Amino acid sequence: MKGFLLVVGALVVGVLIGALSPFTIPPAWSKYVAVAILAALDTGLGGIRSGMEMRFDLLVFISGFTANTLLAAGLTFLGDKLGIDLYLAAIVVFGVRIFENLAKIRRLLLSRFWTA
Repeated sequence: MKGFLLVVGALVVGVLIGALSPFTIPPAWSKYVAVAILAALDTGLGGIRSGMEMRFDLLVFISGFTANTLLAAGLTFLGDKLGIDLYLAAIVVFGVRIFENLAKIRRLLLSRFWTA
């Protein structure tokens, strides 16, 4: 439970820092940052989901976050070098996983707080 709270807290702090920061991202980095944000959001929601299912493991979370981010950035870089939009594959995969995690979180919350 401690690791789960760490993930939720880090997610909230990261969103607040990003929203309040005057930093702008150079256009050349936009694809990389977009994919990194999706990877982080996917991993964060996966951590929240596993915490709600009482099976959160901080080592799995950190390794998944690192691997997902590096793989997505690597695909984006490779696509840029090959002249194709390979980053779209990462966007589609992370997008699907984000919606799956949100659906599972919603069902867990409904089962926990809604009795019919």
